[in-house]
Amino acid sequence: MRILFITATRLGDAVLSTGLLAHLVKTLPNARFTVACGPVAAGLFQNLPGLERVLVMDKKRYDRHWFDLWKSCVHQKWDMSIDLRGSAVTFLLRSGKRIVMRGGRRPGLRLNHLAQALHLNPPPLPTVWLNAADRACAANLLPEHVPLIALGPTANWAGKIWPTERYLPLWQHLNAVYPTARPVIVYGPGQQERNLAEPVLRTLPNAIDAGGHYTLTQVAAIFARCRLYCGNDSGLMHLAAATGTPTLGLFGRSKASEYAPSGLHTAWVVAPGPEGDAPMTGLDVKTVAQAALSLLANTAEPIT
Repeated sequence: MRILFITATRLGDAVLSTGLLAHLVKTLPNARFTVACGPVAAGLFQNLPGLERVLVMDKKRYDRHWFDLWKSCVHQKWDMSIDLRGSAVTFLLRSGKRIVMRGGRRPGLRLNHLAQALHLNPPPLPTVWLNAADRACAANLLPEHVPLIALGPTANWAGKIWPTERYLPLWQHLNAVYPTARPVIVYGPGQQERNLAEPVLRTLPNAIDAGGHYTLTQVAAIFARCRLYCGNDSGLMHLAAATGTPTLGLFGRSKASEYAPSGLHTAWVVAPGPEGDAPMTGLDVKTVAQAALSLLANTAEPIT
């Protein structure tokens, strides 16, 4: 059985869609998957059980990327095609069952909208598939027997970024309760991400640089060894939640009602003001620290 799965360009949306794939892997164990996604999210699926190939959709003028996708898929007969982008591509392919998610952006959790495409209730939680090499990479980078707290100071646009100078007083609050903990600074590839993370790396004591050149599954393996992730609403936030790591999302210029982290242990704090239009400067250190400490205290395995 061959399944075409068309998912998001953005990392966060692609992570949220992994729960659907996990459901299909479980219920259709002999299925073979072709996943179409944007270049940022492509590495997320490299360890997917039953994966045949990942089709990377590089955006082109006049929507020519959709034509390229059609050319890559037209010679195959698909038993099922699932399009979470709401395009017309699957109607131009030989396919048995077609599932096309429509409606664009709308109120409510994105995770619930995705689940509705397959009529799943409750919605399956996002997941991430790791291999031994991913785990070995994380083990080589991170010290053993040390409580690790991951911090994510970056995001894909400035309005979602909590002021970087607040991570030092935040860490001081956390370190006062957990004096043996070490910060792990996580960020994406590229100079812009590095520039945003650099002040935090420079000012936090004993900070571990875990950003810039790791694959998505390696980053997920890094998160899996951490006791907490605290950071901006971003693809990395969703990736952390998907690993099962306790995850605290920071929101202001984006809507927690749509994109709150989804996982086994998640929480979020929101800057005061209109939802989706509140400046991140309004989110104070004490509020974030209290939420982080509460999430740590309520996880099953206490840190010392």
